[in-house]
Amino acid sequence: MKSQIHKAAPGKYPQAKSRKIKAKTGRAARGGQRSLHAVGRASTHQRRGESLGDFAYRTMREAIRSGQFRSGEHLREADVAKWLNISRTPVREAFHRLVSEGLLTNGPWNGVMVADLDAQQLVQLYAVRAALEGTAAALAAQHASEAEIRRLFELAASEARAKKNPEKLVILNSELHQTLYAAAHNRYLLQSITTVVDALGLLRHSTFVLPGSIELAHREHLQIITAVRDRNAVKAERLARQHVNHALAMRLELHRLRSGGA
Repeated sequence: MKSQIHKAAPGKYPQAKSRKIKAKTGRAARGGQRSLHAVGRASTHQRRGESLGDFAYRTMREAIRSGQFRSGEHLREADVAKWLNISRTPVREAFHRLVSEGLLTNGPWNGVMVADLDAQQLVQLYAVRAALEGTAAALAAQHASEAEIRRLFELAASEARAKKNPEKLVILNSELHQTLYAAAHNRYLLQSITTVVDALGLLRHSTFVLPGSIELAHREHLQIITAVRDRNAVKAERLARQHVNHALAMRLELHRLRSGGA
């Protein structure tokens, strides 16, 4: 029996065309179609003590963040249940949780779609990110250990050495920010920031392709880290907010270019 995944055309969800998937093989089907098994079934394992609902939620969330499930991709309960080798009930539970977090959207079809952020949503997400990241920087200035501060400077130095390698820079950028969040030593703040970062993970193109963006990000990272080292919470918060606002400006510019704007 063949399962199906649908990819909706932007703004035309009810008329979304179906993509038939070969359920018995891990190889991609012809014509650009792919099997859910090929997405990563071999690497998905239920953890000890983890409910099936949590397992489905965690696995799908990781697949969305890693780009295995692409923005605009239509997912059905039956297909995901088959992919994870579980019943549809925990998949439905995971769908509800991911919809509430903005990673999936409901539609007039039988299933959900991986969210595709528009300019307005970007502005809203970055506004929250600026507030949270500013708070994280301020708290890091107060609570970061010397080892955490050294690690932040090490990551900044690695950025400088990798300035001609955008793919590596994306990884280093993520690690630097995660290290800063952890240095705040506030688990509730970390949970909130993670939700926002997960939503921004829907964006598949790095702003590092824009001229001057790499140099600006590195310079601002060093300024934030220096403020953290100097235990200047007010300055660290201001610089972190400014950094996020600059990132938003570049993200909107990239969104305009990708959308065919003049």
